[in-house]
Amino acid sequence: MQKGLLFSCLIMACGVTQAAPISLEYQGFYQRLKQVNKGHYPLIEIAFSVPKTKECVVLGGSITTEKEQFPLTISDTQRLYIPYDGALKSDRAVINLDMQGDGSSCGIAMQIRAKQTKTQYKGSEVVEIDEQMNSLLKSMQGFPMRYFSESTNGINFEFAHDKQVMVTTDGIEHRVQGVYRLSTQAITELGDISFSEQPLVVSPWTGTE
Repeated sequence: MQKGLLFSCLIMACGVTQAAPISLEYQGFYQRLKQVNKGHYPLIEIAFSVPKTKECVVLGGSITTEKEQFPLTISDTQRLYIPYDGALKSDRAVINLDMQGDGSSCGIAMQIRAKQTKTQYKGSEVVEIDEQMNSLLKSMQGFPMRYFSESTNGINFEFAHDKQVMVTTDGIEHRVQGVYRLSTQAITELGDISFSEQPLVVSPWTGTE
């Protein structure tokens, strides 16, 4: 099980009301967003999502307080674009998800990832992304974030599972499918890297993967 999903289950246990729609306390999301927004992490972000399966399909969502309701943006991959807003925390806002079915077997995944992806990187750029990811993970140490106490092994460059991608590192070509991983040691020695397709996600490579 991925570390992000382990933490997500803790959020669900603390904030879910068994009703239609499923309701989650905004405060839990706010605390995680605060860590990345208050720190110096210009290249990375925290993304929340509902892993999509036949039993876990999000039809829509909203953010509500006692007096107001706001739309919640949800992507085709079921990423939840939750805003960082102190007023919503003060007003004890709730995240409402309209699920297909009762949603009782679903979870909320949290992932640290690069804000943007591109087809070419200098080695120094990859080093900076790796350092920021490690720094944020270290800031999340302690209960209930004990799952994030370890440093990463490097970085994942994630692509569509069914697509083969040509990766070129310092002039050497590799053909990969699904994901390409760079170890921390390889990152420190990297001059440049390029891809024939833009990565969908750039995320930490953890010891559980």
